[in-house]
Amino acid sequence: MNRLWYLIGVLLVLAGLVHLGVFVVDGGPWEGAVSWRKPFTFGVSFGLSVLTLTWVAQFVRLRARPLLVGAFAVASTLEVALITLQAWRGVPSHFNMETAFDTAVARTLAAGGGVLVAIGIVMTIAAFRPDPDLAPSTRLAVRAGFATLLAAMAFGAVMIARGVVAVVTGDQQLAYTVATALKPAHAIFMHGVLLLPALSWLLSRTLPSEGSRVRWIRLATWLYVATATAVSALALAGIEPVSPSTASVLCAGAVSGLAIASLMLGRLKGSSRRAPAPRGSLT
Repeated sequence: MNRLWYLIGVLLVLAGLVHLGVFVVDGGPWEGAVSWRKPFTFGVSFGLSVLTLTWVAQFVRLRARPLLVGAFAVASTLEVALITLQAWRGVPSHFNMETAFDTAVARTLAAGGGVLVAIGIVMTIAAFRPDPDLAPSTRLAVRAGFATLLAAMAFGAVMIARGVVAVVTGDQQLAYTVATALKPAHAIFMHGVLLLPALSWLLSRTLPSEGSRVRWIRLATWLYVATATAVSALALAGIEPVSPSTASVLCAGAVSGLAIASLMLGRLKGSSRRAPAPRGSLT
């Protein structure tokens, strides 16, 4: 089934890129609850998340792994589909309670987000279980990646909660403002689960010493966490060098871009230096 989940991930990324093209042609605002930016960013981000979880899940011992990965892919597809639908209708997707249909969409999005958080928690717990067959560097990268994913989901949950509170108290416009403030924090933590395992995969093809790999992964983890924490602190303090939406795109793009570069470099280096390693060396 992994091929199906990979295909879904690719299609979601392509759907996001198509809407970037729509934005370029059609114009309209980049910010705001109604913009082509939303289907673009959600499509690419959810697509990368599906691709990442499908790949990284192979390093997690869990009987229900195929079921969880499939549920994650389906929930992600539903989220992107509903956000895209509302964008084409010209109405907000989140916190929109104007009509019965819009309310159903908003509640479905919230429920889908809950499913994604639950899957993330289960996968993170499983990642921290002992696995002697997994290379230490890979184990560290996977655990740190899932931990940062949970941090991203926590920020996302806070964003949704703040928006819902604003809607319930009668200020729907405020919901879009308070929810977007934490976008940079949510975005920069979101793709660490791709970045750190990808770096481990690169190191497995370039460094013969497992001890050196562990030290590099440890250093990369601390640098990543420090950077993400700084960005999150600025977001919490309301300091905005650029708009939250632009900052979130830059953060997510930087993290996922580094990860993709690591995977590409690892593939290029794989034919030259490769040392025998236990399962989990990502060779």
